[in-house]
Amino acid sequence: MKSPSTRPPTHDGSASASGEFTDSPGVTRTQFVRRGLAASLALGAAGTFPTEALAATKSRKPPKAPHLPAGFTGTFKSRYITANGLRQHVVIGGDGPPLLLVHGWPQNWYQYRHLMPALARQFQVIAPDQRGMGLTDKPRGGYDPATLANDLIELMDALGQQRFAAVGFDTGMEIGYALAADHPDRVDRLVVGEAVIPGVSPTPPILAVPDPLVGKVFHLLFNRLGGLNEELVRGREDKFFGFIYEAEGGPKKLPDYAIRYYVDGFASSRDALRGQFELYRASGISAPQNQERAKQKVTLPVLAIGGELSLGELPAVTMNIVAHDVQPLVIPNTGHWLAEEAPEEILAALTAFLTPYRQGT
Repeated sequence: MKSPSTRPPTHDGSASASGEFTDSPGVTRTQFVRRGLAASLALGAAGTFPTEALAATKSRKPPKAPHLPAGFTGTFKSRYITANGLRQHVVIGGDGPPLLLVHGWPQNWYQYRHLMPALARQFQVIAPDQRGMGLTDKPRGGYDPATLANDLIELMDALGQQRFAAVGFDTGMEIGYALAADHPDRVDRLVVGEAVIPGVSPTPPILAVPDPLVGKVFHLLFNRLGGLNEELVRGREDKFFGFIYEAEGGPKKLPDYAIRYYVDGFASSRDALRGQFELYRASGISAPQNQERAKQKVTLPVLAIGGELSLGELPAVTMNIVAHDVQPLVIPNTGHWLAEEAPEEILAALTAFLTPYRQGT
């Protein structure tokens, strides 16, 4: 294995974004529901947008990350780095070989907060917001997996990191696969989970989806709509995203403060709401790309994780189609949100799987 590169250079043009971190309290589930109800009532019985509701859709300052683990801000720094023509927000901290954390939908870097302090004792942890998400720029185009992977490659270049390991859950699984397939000289080991890969994964016909799964998968088509979905969700972000977090979770629900943070971010501007749909709207490009990638299997070691109450073995089934060396893992009694529902189990799995990379063997 090539030796991991050195720590980030200090001349990358990045700027501090310490305002991303805060210790402000969250909201209770009751407050969250009441706010969602109030927003819905403000829309009026006819479904029109009165002045008050329209005002609520104007751009406002994105929320700060709440309830971070103890000592988090002493280890991690929030920065902006321009790479691949994109102003990218990234949270970085720790010592050791680089570990890139690729988030999923509808989330941002914050989904890994429970894992990051322990990982930082063994790795330099690099957790960016993807194009269109979080505090990263939200251009109109470039949401196919090749471009999203190139965004991250350019980011790692700007940080002075040549070779690294990567973790990607949900849509981060497709992006992680593109990283490994398109840039095999850059990725040492890959951990993926809780997703399918468009154009590769076996999927049932849409009319054959069992009733209990409809709430978990309807967004795969809804999110691809060109503009109508934004009009339907705008002003109702609490309802839409709240339903997603609830429907796809297991018995350990996402905390109210995390839901509020994610929802407020997507509701902070029209671009923020649009940007989080864009990866799904690129599915018509993504599927052919993935089919082409699958013609040659990747050779790096892959750990594929599913939640027992969500996709289970499907991530491993998918990765076995595109990779030679796949270790399957199913986390018991866990839903879709792996890093937030089962952080101890995920941390143990990452530590074991990434040990050869960390040791340079």
